[in-house]
Amino acid sequence: MLETPQKEKNNFHWILKKKYCWFINEASNDQFSSDCVNYVKIVHHYNRTHLYACGTGAFHPTCAYVEVGNKMEDHVFRIDPSKVEDGKGKSPYDPRHNAASVLIGDELYAGVATDLMGRDFTIFRSLGKRPSIRTEQHDSRWLNEPKFVGSFWVPESENPDDDKVFFFFRETAVEAQGLGKSTYSRIGQFCFNQNDLGGQRSLVNKWTTFLKTRLICSVPGADGSDTYFDELRDVFLLQTRDRKHPLVYAVFSTSSSVFKGSAVCLYSMNDIRRAFLGPFAHKEGPNYQWVPFQGKVPYPRPGMCPSKTFGSFESTKGFPDDVIQFARHHPLMYNPVYPMSRRPVFVRTNVDYSFTQIAVDRVNAADGQYDVMFIGTDKGTVLKVINVPKESWNNMEELLLEELEVFKDPSSIINMQISSKRQQLYVGSDTGLAQVPLHRCSVYGKACAECCLARDPYCAWDGTSCTRYLPNTKRRFRRQDVRNGDPNTLCSGGINLELLLKPDSNLYGVEGSSTFLECIPKSLQAKVTWTFQKHPQNPRAEVRVDERILQTDRGLLIRRVLKRDIGVYECHAMEHGFTQTLLSITLEVIPSTSSQIPNLPSDVPVRLDPRSGGGSSMTNQKLWYRDFMQLVDHPNLNTVDQICEQVWARKNAGEAQGVKSFPAPGKDTLPLGGAARPPNKKWKHLQEIRKGRNRRTHDGKPNPRAPRSAGE
Repeated sequence: MLETPQKEKNNFHWILKKKYCWFINEASNDQFSSDCVNYVKIVHHYNRTHLYACGTGAFHPTCAYVEVGNKMEDHVFRIDPSKVEDGKGKSPYDPRHNAASVLIGDELYAGVATDLMGRDFTIFRSLGKRPSIRTEQHDSRWLNEPKFVGSFWVPESENPDDDKVFFFFRETAVEAQGLGKSTYSRIGQFCFNQNDLGGQRSLVNKWTTFLKTRLICSVPGADGSDTYFDELRDVFLLQTRDRKHPLVYAVFSTSSSVFKGSAVCLYSMNDIRRAFLGPFAHKEGPNYQWVPFQGKVPYPRPGMCPSKTFGSFESTKGFPDDVIQFARHHPLMYNPVYPMSRRPVFVRTNVDYSFTQIAVDRVNAADGQYDVMFIGTDKGTVLKVINVPKESWNNMEELLLEELEVFKDPSSIINMQISSKRQQLYVGSDTGLAQVPLHRCSVYGKACAECCLARDPYCAWDGTSCTRYLPNTKRRFRRQDVRNGDPNTLCSGGINLELLLKPDSNLYGVEGSSTFLECIPKSLQAKVTWTFQKHPQNPRAEVRVDERILQTDRGLLIRRVLKRDIGVYECHAMEHGFTQTLLSITLEVIPSTSSQIPNLPSDVPVRLDPRSGGGSSMTNQKLWYRDFMQLVDHPNLNTVDQICEQVWARKNAGEAQGVKSFPAPGKDTLPLGGAARPPNKKWKHLQEIRKGRNRRTHDGKPNPRAPRSAGE
């Protein structure tokens, strides 16, 4: 179903020290037995030939340099046991603890738990030539039970001494103490340069430039109150032309047990830097509220990097004591970081899944640039989403392009990476790794209108099919309009109605039973309506939905079929002023009496209506319904003649054994010889039934509606 990222499997043995396993298993009654292996938590490209990997090491963190070779053709994948080193401060002990890290040059910056019990959380700098440095220990104002999510290095100016490292995490909020335990999402920063060496007398070997603030993702309410998504799940840094101003996409979920939902928020580096230049959060004592600090902030301002840009300090060792003390007691900023436009770019509520991962690809389309968001869920699906402007680029509309089922068995997605070179999305879960193409233009149909209505920035109509759009292509007549998606203008004179219209089909429903009229548009944004026509001379009317007739996202459900339901039903999809008829179904209603169809073989599955009564009427209904279903949908017999031959053969066998076969009331007895055929118009009618049935259900086309399998 899915493409395999690598055809040949390479592995190596990583020797572990399991000295803690026996103690932990005894203390927890084997609760940790499955965790007493090496869970790899950190993998980075160290140089052209090696990876740097760290894992839990069976509750004894360990790191190693993994040789992978210069080229993919080398097929090298091995580890040098002599270069295995201690992983404390780089990987957590417990596989259930999150870790986030970034490798900059030869230095590793990691947010981990540094003890076995998971009580000492820190952001740790290791490797390289400089001494190790960390956040303040056992101070809830710095880190309070954090769950690390991601980390990035972002240049701030032309001077590399001003560059910052950002960590994203969620933690128990110190601001909410006394109001219950609340979780806030955070963004933290500190200086990445050669000069943050900690303080001279305070904060020795600790970060002196560390600051953090709240990261808000909320939906404004009509009454002025916001609905907050406080559980940060993943972060993606989208690079722009200016490396100093990337865009930050973040995935959140709600922490409430009452309201369930997920959201994606977008942040700018200008807003993030503005929050860190704002007032510091201050609290006078245990019974006081958090307020903006109103006193004098020492110079150089805490959080500023020691460089030629700000002052003449060679390192943080030369900072005055009042600067170090202020930084130690005021790591929290008062102003939070709000998303662009003060609202999420994509929200889902009242669904049975939560967002877990995000990856974003910037795509050049005919009418501008679009950020295509690939959002992973805890159900193993991937949502493909874009935002398009309505009246202006300040008023955006969210569009769900596809919903893909990546794994056969639902498994939470824990990692996603985009390869722009290969145009592939790599999706990881606890059960495996999948490779999914970024674009599948062929699934949008074979007509210009369907390709246009899809509004996928990857795809365009080339005159004959829906294919990949390339801005620098020399091919003319490439039709694409992501913003409006108007086929009336884009496909004028080129709309192939024969490709849009589906062939008519017949559907037979049993009176008093239920039936389903399936209609699934290819576009997820299309509005579906149903019309009904009793007779050809009657005008069409829209189907009225009530308790008996329900309209779902997959079609029309008639819970109890009545005789008045006989007629022609048409399914219409309307989008951006363009309406197309997807299919036309002629519904025939079969009376629930045994006198309509003769008795047929008994080896047919029977679906009974629970409302029907018992006795002989029940038996007769079972017989005629069973026989009718065999005529309509027999898996092995292709013609009604073959079915009839079996009927007459069974009747001959029954007569030979002394079993009488009674004709239906008011009908002539069928011949017993099997060679003759009764000239009954009903058999011809049933043959037409089967032809219509075959056209409806055996066309071999995959389901175009989301969620789709990624292999389709």
